[in-house]
Amino acid sequence: MGNAHNDFKLEKRKYVLGGIVLLVVAVYIVRLFNLQILSEEYKDKADSNAFYKKTIYPARGLMYDRNGKLLVYNQPAYDITFIPREIKKTDTLELCSTLGITRDEFERRMALIRKSRGYSSYTEQTFMTRLSAEEFAPFNEKLYRFPGFYVRKRSIRQYTHGAAGVLFGDIGEVSQKKIESDPYYTRGDYIGTQGLEASYERYLRGEKGTEMLLRDAYGRIQGNYRDGAYDTLPVPGKNLTLGIDIELQELGEQLLQNKIGSIVAIEPSTGEILCMVSSPSYDPRMLVGRQRGENHKLLSQDKRKPLMNRAVMGTYPPGSTFKTSQALTFLQEGIITHETNFHCSGGFRYNKFKLGCHAHGSPLPLYPAIATSCNAYFCWGLVRMFSSSKYKGAQEAMDVWRDYMVSMGFGYRLGIDIPGEARGMIPNAKYYTRHYGNYWNAVTVISISIGQGEVTLTPLQIANLCATIANRGTFVTPHLVSSIEGDTLPSTYREHRTTKVGRAAYEDVVRGMRQAVTDGTCRGAAIPGIEVCGKTGTAENKGKDHSAFIGFAPMNDPKIAIAVYVENGGFGATYGVPIGKLIMEKYLNGTLSEESLIKAKEIQNRVIYYGEGER
Repeated sequence: MGNAHNDFKLEKRKYVLGGIVLLVVAVYIVRLFNLQILSEEYKDKADSNAFYKKTIYPARGLMYDRNGKLLVYNQPAYDITFIPREIKKTDTLELCSTLGITRDEFERRMALIRKSRGYSSYTEQTFMTRLSAEEFAPFNEKLYRFPGFYVRKRSIRQYTHGAAGVLFGDIGEVSQKKIESDPYYTRGDYIGTQGLEASYERYLRGEKGTEMLLRDAYGRIQGNYRDGAYDTLPVPGKNLTLGIDIELQELGEQLLQNKIGSIVAIEPSTGEILCMVSSPSYDPRMLVGRQRGENHKLLSQDKRKPLMNRAVMGTYPPGSTFKTSQALTFLQEGIITHETNFHCSGGFRYNKFKLGCHAHGSPLPLYPAIATSCNAYFCWGLVRMFSSSKYKGAQEAMDVWRDYMVSMGFGYRLGIDIPGEARGMIPNAKYYTRHYGNYWNAVTVISISIGQGEVTLTPLQIANLCATIANRGTFVTPHLVSSIEGDTLPSTYREHRTTKVGRAAYEDVVRGMRQAVTDGTCRGAAIPGIEVCGKTGTAENKGKDHSAFIGFAPMNDPKIAIAVYVENGGFGATYGVPIGKLIMEKYLNGTLSEESLIKAKEIQNRVIYYGEGER
């Protein structure tokens, strides 16, 4: 009996031990399967012993101007890469000498690479980028002496003209955050970081191809695996045609040389931007090749901010150019007609308050008020609107006023196709109640009627106001790209937007702007044989006033609408008007007259020091 019991216990223990052994074996099998089959890390390491997966980068899309002139293209460039575990007894000094770097720089680069996220000694790492053909040639001759190092051919941007740098933007190495959010990118890839390169990245970048190369036991490349059966060809990026006229762009940049400001010209019927100048600017060729980093640092440290696109990022008081939007609002709301007269006694006077104005006839109706840029006329218009029985009080009138401004494209981003656009400032009733309580009226906020006070706009918004007037009440969201190869522009850049103001009111403002050129403050904008409409602006500033101008032509078949804004340029007629005239003349006539060429040179040679006037 006892022996049988002992035999049963031994038999049971045998099964338990056997089960434990089987369980341990199973665990090892599962673990090995996971490591060797499922784990990407070990799979990559195994594959890297036999294969080298080489990325073939596509040609980035080109950019052309509206007349088919090539603006941005590609030129060959080379990256130096390496696989850490394959580097064996490299002559570091010879490598550094060949690449034109110091030993310290070599060590610094290697340290940064080892500290980067996603680093693996089995995967390809980027050591140097953007070598030109001349820089690459000596290294390529000695490549066999640096085992573990490889060459990756790609292209970098090049430019046919030294203009429009802030519009084209820049290309830089992709960030880790972007790599994690978009599987297209891997470490060392380039991506558009500013301007059109950034906003049209998905069109410009194309699709990468791959080459599967076979290694021997010593890691040497033996050719394409299975004669290239697993290779894929890259797909080039799509070309962009811009609305920009490069000759107009260059003229604008020359006219704003040694000045701070902006020029924006728009084709009213399409919303295409004909030129967009921000000054000071930079030659885009400065940010090409291995000098890119050093030059970018110099530009970013420049106190005049040449990397900033003032046309969309700068916000300014629009000054008297804004009076056109006030006339439109007062007309549409029935506050005035074009025959309404207001007195101007050297300015606007209300009790003890006075806002000055320059000498002109008084009283005067709307057309000469626009032509002479009378401050009092538009101040009285705002007072009449805010005291009208149409509204329950100043607060309701204020919000009605604001709604008109928003419908004209102010106070919010227009939605241009480059990043960084500012929205500007259009106040509402809550804003003033927060600052003044319930005790405020039209006189409290009177400066908004002449484009001062809390109102600020971007030069793009000011130009769009002019394009809207030229169109008599509609506009297409301004945009730089007119077409994408094999694709369609987003609908926002094809559809017209309508303001709250009817055509009749716009016709009245157009007549006033035409009178400004024939017999007012914009006489300097006249072009023989072309009906030009304009409006000056002198925006008050802590230092010397800013010079502004809006204009379009021809009056009844508008081809160009323009805004000019020159910081510390003084009266609108000093810089804004002549610059606007020259841009319009160049675009409409294709050339400048001899007299205009002399004027252009004269303006180009003038220097305005920020806050100190001109020299």
